[in-house]
Amino acid sequence: MEQAILKRRGNYRDLLCYCKAETIYDITYFFANKFLKSSDRTIDQMIQAARSGKQNIIEGYAASATSIETELRLFNVAKSSLKELLADYEDYLRTRGLRRWEEDSIEFKKAQELGKEHDDSAFWMEIIQTRSDETIANIAIILLFQTDYLIYKFTNGVGKRFEKEGGFREKLSKIRKNAIKNPNNL
Repeated sequence: MEQAILKRRGNYRDLLCYCKAETIYDITYFFANKFLKSSDRTIDQMIQAARSGKQNIIEGYAASATSIETELRLFNVAKSSLKELLADYEDYLRTRGLRRWEEDSIEFKKAQELGKEHDDSAFWMEIIQTRSDETIANIAIILLFQTDYLIYKFTNGVGKRFEKEGGFREKLSKIRKNAIKNPNNL
């Protein structure tokens, strides 16, 4: 029986953390271009941090076929980029004297619930079109926390998968040893 060297994976677009990261990118692109001055370098910084979060999830998921270590490293880069973006949104609110929603506030709880129910960018983009910069920044912060948690859960699952199945090199060694033991199966 021929054993596949590379395991087929699903589509990264099906990952909940990717869907949220894509939504965060879209919100950030809208936010930065609408509320920041065109000369402000923060526009590029925020958009690139959001993009890096999304793109590193894609790259990490693709790399998982041959390297769990690379997968984990890239998901950590995604997580780090989104943390950087979180700080940008927090800075935006603080430097402009805008309110950061408290966890027990009605707005926070409502946005948090919506974040648990809706992962598609189109839903959020429709909502933010008519919202203030304060509201959009707070929504982004909540979605960033949710995405951070999802990446944390995903990477822990990858760690458990490694513990159970081993890594790519181990798999290659096993296939080679089987081929040596059973040369007629080649």
